[in-house]
Amino acid sequence: MRGLALWLILTVLPLAATAQMAATLVADRVDVTADSRLIATGGVEALYQGTRLRAERITYDRTTDKLTIEGPILITDPDGQILTAESARLDPQFETGLLLGARLVLDQQLQLAANRIDRVDGRFSQLSQTAVTSCAVCGGRAPLWSIRADRVLLDDAEEMLYLERVRFRVKDVPIAYLPSLRLPTPSNGRATGLLTPRFTTSDLLGPGLRLPYFITIGPSRDLTLTPFISRETRTLEARYRQAFGRGGIDIQTAVTQDDLRGGPDLRGFTTATGTFRVAEDYDLSFDLQYASDDAYLSDYNISDTDRLASVIALTRVDEDSVFSISGSNYSSLRENEVTSSLPPVVLTGGVLRQFERLGGTLTLAASGDTLLRYADDRDDFERDQGRLGASAYYSTRRVTDAGLSASMTVGVRADAFRIENEMGGPDTSLGRIAPSARAVLRYPLARISSGSRNLIEPVLAISYSEAFGETPPNEDSLRQEFDEGNLTTLTQLPGEDAVQTGGRAALGITWTRTGGEGVTSALTFGRVFQQEVQQDFTRSSGLDHARSDWLVAAQLELPRGLTFDGRALIDDEGETSLSTARVYWDRPEVQLAAAYIFQRADPRIDRPEDISEYSFDGAVRVSPAWDVSFDARYDLGQDAAVEAGLGVGWTNECVNLALSVSRRFASSTTLQPSTDYGLSVELLGFSARSDGVRSQARCDS
Repeated sequence: MRGLALWLILTVLPLAATAQMAATLVADRVDVTADSRLIATGGVEALYQGTRLRAERITYDRTTDKLTIEGPILITDPDGQILTAESARLDPQFETGLLLGARLVLDQQLQLAANRIDRVDGRFSQLSQTAVTSCAVCGGRAPLWSIRADRVLLDDAEEMLYLERVRFRVKDVPIAYLPSLRLPTPSNGRATGLLTPRFTTSDLLGPGLRLPYFITIGPSRDLTLTPFISRETRTLEARYRQAFGRGGIDIQTAVTQDDLRGGPDLRGFTTATGTFRVAEDYDLSFDLQYASDDAYLSDYNISDTDRLASVIALTRVDEDSVFSISGSNYSSLRENEVTSSLPPVVLTGGVLRQFERLGGTLTLAASGDTLLRYADDRDDFERDQGRLGASAYYSTRRVTDAGLSASMTVGVRADAFRIENEMGGPDTSLGRIAPSARAVLRYPLARISSGSRNLIEPVLAISYSEAFGETPPNEDSLRQEFDEGNLTTLTQLPGEDAVQTGGRAALGITWTRTGGEGVTSALTFGRVFQQEVQQDFTRSSGLDHARSDWLVAAQLELPRGLTFDGRALIDDEGETSLSTARVYWDRPEVQLAAAYIFQRADPRIDRPEDISEYSFDGAVRVSPAWDVSFDARYDLGQDAAVEAGLGVGWTNECVNLALSVSRRFASSTTLQPSTDYGLSVELLGFSARSDGVRSQARCDS
């Protein structure tokens, strides 16, 4: 019947064909009157450029080119907007007209119910006596929150809502009034206006309010200003972002006036990060950090960092070469550390190139670094040091028919050092040449049975290196890590200043199992035997004896997102100098992590006491509406908590509520124990950042 009516409209009735040029009309019955009106009744549908209208009756008047529609009316457009009404008078393109008793739904989130909607030029919708909410509306019950406005203007082009004479209601109880209000629609990703405010209170700052205001500055720039007002402080935070064709920058800063240090002080911090492609394959990056004093970042709960590092670097990386040059500045926030002794200024540069030659790989490299200490802030340790070096290494690898893998590396490294201002002594220049050789034998043994794969790989690495010339001060190899990653490397020293001399043999064995049930595990044992005891190795490194501590490392991955890894250094008497363990559980509804670390006291690296600490954190979705997050650190050596935090979140289709509390227990001359509370309430439906409805209220029948 509908197809017959449509055929009649298109082929038999010329006056109806005029209307069909604008919109396609389908109905159970179509009548044409003598006064040039087309009347469609019974399950009427009209379609124009992706917009679909459904109604009980549509009358098209050819003389006025208008559609009169009787409801109930349902209009949907390609952008996901839904409009219902009792009656309407529109043009055939649905761009201009009047709707009575209408309800508009934007992006299936935000509902606007109005006595009348005037549609103009396909861009503007003016709503009169409007109720706005993203909450479920059930019968005569009031939604959780709503906004009432005498007039609302919806601008489809700018994706903005403009409201006049606004009353905000909670459960239909008026709690606030504004003469005007501007809000983005759910599809608007960037719009100038207020962001979600956050209420906070802490022992140091008292109760306060953060009120961020987002400002768009064209399509590629924006600025967020956040005034923070509390009993003890007046703070203005700012964040500026800009995207360029070859990179982008992000600058965050804050300026504060408070009384936390005994008088009105001007304090603050600044960070700036950015990355740019300055030429083909060359990237310029920077990360700059500044704080006015040692305690500012902690007082305002910005960061727990205890050293500020500002770095500018130019790098180029491709498949067979690496180039890098960088400059760094370090500033200490630690209680008993002097910035001038770090050293604060570090300049580094280097280039590396690989060539395939004679069945092996030739690696050529050149590098340099300079360490500078401030001339006007020196303590007893005031040395400046520079180094220039070059190296050449040749490596080759063969695998026998029996499966034995043998690799050989030989090479030489030459360095020149310049040392100035050392304890008031004369400036000196040093030179050193360090040849080295290493052979590594591996014999992997594999077995597959019952759906699992077992791989046992014993390894033997024999190395020798020597240093000819003068020995410079060791600036970059003061702290060593002994793990499965450097068990068989040429040296376990991390830097360039020190050379691991003499002969060495590293023995290790790794067992890896991959099960058909999704379980993967690995276990590694290893040890290093040294001909000469290296004075640069610290006690806690496990490498300060001719026979190193035993290295034991394990990893385990289980189905359903559970992962474990651990590492320990154990001497011949069974004492542990280092042990770490971590466990993760990552599921859509649960994310948990726990860690433990023990490090033996080592005065050479400013660790006067043993460190024994565990920590854990996690987030659990208790229900579709409720989230719980937590974190804690506990110092077993001091038998005292370090910090703890708890957060609770509740989200439904129209509200996101977050409550948090955190406690810092540690204290020093710059840090004080404090407790912080936070509360934020976000009304959903006005932001494109929404993660979607997680808990939708249901209306009882």
